[in-house]
Amino acid sequence: MKLMKTLLAAILLLTVIGCTDANNKASDEPGKKVEVQTSVQLWSVRKTLKTDFEGTLTRIAEMGFDGVEFARDFGPYKEDPEGLKKFLDSIGLKVSGAHLGFNAFKPENFDKTVAFYKAIGAPTLIIPKDKRAFTDDKVDVFIDELVAISEKLKVHGLKTGYHNHWQEFEEFYDTTFWDYIAMKTPKNVVMQLDVGWTNYAEKNAVDYISRYQGRTITTHFKPQFAKSKKESEKAMGHVAIIGRDNFDWSAVIEACIKVGGTNWFVIEQEEYPLGLTPLEAVKASKEGFDAIVAKIRL
Repeated sequence: MKLMKTLLAAILLLTVIGCTDANNKASDEPGKKVEVQTSVQLWSVRKTLKTDFEGTLTRIAEMGFDGVEFARDFGPYKEDPEGLKKFLDSIGLKVSGAHLGFNAFKPENFDKTVAFYKAIGAPTLIIPKDKRAFTDDKVDVFIDELVAISEKLKVHGLKTGYHNHWQEFEEFYDTTFWDYIAMKTPKNVVMQLDVGWTNYAEKNAVDYISRYQGRTITTHFKPQFAKSKKESEKAMGHVAIIGRDNFDWSAVIEACIKVGGTNWFVIEQEEYPLGLTPLEAVKASKEGFDAIVAKIRL
């Protein structure tokens, strides 16, 4: 009996030591490396796209992007979604989503719109801007129309949502238009936060991602704007390239992953500093974004 107790005590001691070692190893290990999908809003390269559609998309694929977000320019594939999908597959690009206006969802256009975007594999169709969204007596009509479209698209396995500019952060009642839209729409309506415009409006992107959890499934990463259009890059001390614009992108990326539900990080380049071409500026921001992501552990 004494021998048995001694053996049991030894086994218990070894078990405790083993658990302690395992816990120490776990605590010493760095967090899991972040893996994200990156896309580019094709408005960034709209002029290049018009002169060389396939060549531009091929260059984007070579930069390491996983996908593209369309902005109503489909080059030679305007009436050939199957051909566009085949071409995108051949260069290894997915479709993260698309920007299109309410006209595309009018009854006479709805079926054709759905068929086209389903054929190219676009999961999310975002309204990029609508003045009613920041107009006191029209915002409710805008919301009703957005919700109605979301319900119609749900049947087809598609989502819709809205993309902000700075005006949506103007005060409305005791909140902002952006908050009002978020509160008045169901959770399946995507709130596609444009971080650049959010900064321009002097709002905190992390706060908004956290406030509407799971609704930022695609996010626009636009290099930091100056506080006003009159302020030059020199005055601001920044360059409009991700990673060189004096902005803490890592905090936004972490919020997107932890609470935003972000599936796609969409880089949008609207400024082309240092004499860079649109494609060169996009490439520089992609490299800056990748460098930031590489340092993040969650």
